[in-house]
Amino acid sequence: MVNKVNSNAPQGRWLLPVVLTVQFLVSLDMSVVNIALPDMGDDLGFGDDSLLWVVNAYALAFGGLLMLGGRLADLVGRRRSLIWGFAVFGAASLAGGLALTPGQLIAARAVQGAGAAALAPVALALITVNYEAGPARSRALGLWGVSGALGGAVGIMAGGLLTDWVGWRSVMLINVPVVLAALIAARRGVPVDRRTGPAPRLDVTGALLVTAGMAVLVLGLVRTETYGWGSGTTAITLAVAVVLLAAFVAVEARKREPLLRLGLLGTSHRPVLSANVFSLLMSSGQFAAFYFTSLYLQQVMGYGPTAAGAAFLPFCAGVVAGSAVATKAVGRLGERTLLVAGGLLGAAGFGWFALTVEAGGTFLDSVLGPSLVASVGIGMCFVPLGTAATSGVAPEETGMASGLLNSSRQLGGSLGLAVLVTVAASATGSGRGPAALAEGHAAAFAVSAGLLVAAALATAVLHGRRAPAPSPLRPASTYAAQETSENLGDDVERGVSRSTQG
Repeated sequence: MVNKVNSNAPQGRWLLPVVLTVQFLVSLDMSVVNIALPDMGDDLGFGDDSLLWVVNAYALAFGGLLMLGGRLADLVGRRRSLIWGFAVFGAASLAGGLALTPGQLIAARAVQGAGAAALAPVALALITVNYEAGPARSRALGLWGVSGALGGAVGIMAGGLLTDWVGWRSVMLINVPVVLAALIAARRGVPVDRRTGPAPRLDVTGALLVTAGMAVLVLGLVRTETYGWGSGTTAITLAVAVVLLAAFVAVEARKREPLLRLGLLGTSHRPVLSANVFSLLMSSGQFAAFYFTSLYLQQVMGYGPTAAGAAFLPFCAGVVAGSAVATKAVGRLGERTLLVAGGLLGAAGFGWFALTVEAGGTFLDSVLGPSLVASVGIGMCFVPLGTAATSGVAPEETGMASGLLNSSRQLGGSLGLAVLVTVAASATGSGRGPAALAEGHAAAFAVSAGLLVAAALATAVLHGRRAPAPSPLRPASTYAAQETSENLGDDVERGVSRSTQG
């Protein structure tokens, strides 16, 4: 069932801002603390080895709990999951801003990541369920993608500004008023869920296995900079992750109500499989490119935190432009064409970076042009990516599909950063001067370009030319949104009789 949202109705005016706030906040808090890390370490007395856990604690909790968060939205209701996610995220942000010891800040960041894992899958699910396929959904998906990309870019800029002008605690506390406003809007603008049919049961075994497996996998990846890929610690950690995730797949294949229905990645859902492969590869290149652009601006060009953040503004503009193009073109060109074109254009931008970053580079020569080309290409991908990831997915499984896409994105970011840090270090060698650092950054950008080319090629091969038929609804976990306004819109029935909702 899909609810057609009337933007003039009270709920219609609030739903999309709430969804965009979710996506912006989750992306913002993955990057906003990075520039504040030195001040956090000096103020709270972090050791050199423990400071990175301010970042890793969030990444571990977020990456580990995404699949569970997505499925909980299907089981307990999207509105309830959203409100509780906001509450957890806001409380953790407040606790982090008031932390007095390293342990308190790390714990707050972990809880913040758990709240984000409940929020992120709901955002895409709410768009899929509440916007009818067509221009309205394409526009909402475009804004959803833009808000995520802007969150990551603005996080770098805001982290520098807030740390310089107010202090490191502000990068945590700034979330609190935003979350409070979002909670009020969510209560007004997100439809109340009511269950029709027998109450579903949570796949506890699957939840434990995938949470542990994803968390251990992310842990192994984020620690490669410390231990190296060839160390016994890394090998054991990654092996344990593989065993846990293999056990998860084996369990899910036998469950009647699984945490992840494996058929979502089967031949009948080729767009879903294609979207997740594309997301994994694109995020691997994109996240690492953000990281190395920031390093190049500060380590080689000598920019301060605030100036480095401002240098990301062209990237933000390009993402908005690319998303606008995709919103208008997706109905005519289709998901497959836009993903391939966007991936290749993004790859061209990163390849341009690889050719121009050098010790004597300037913003105009080495940053502006590549940023615009790469960002337009990446912006073109969000609308078709969100559409493909939920194509043919029944409404009661939208949280599952959204959690899967977000997991692919998070895992791709962690994997890409771990690999490209190693690539850059190898190219840099023992040198620490601007020329050596620029050479390492160029190598990383070249690999980023290759990853986006691989994403485009994978989509060309995997993505079906025809959209699959919608999956049959399962009464055990079907939700219908309760209309609280006469103007909210009529339910769109797709082969499901009214008797199944009684």
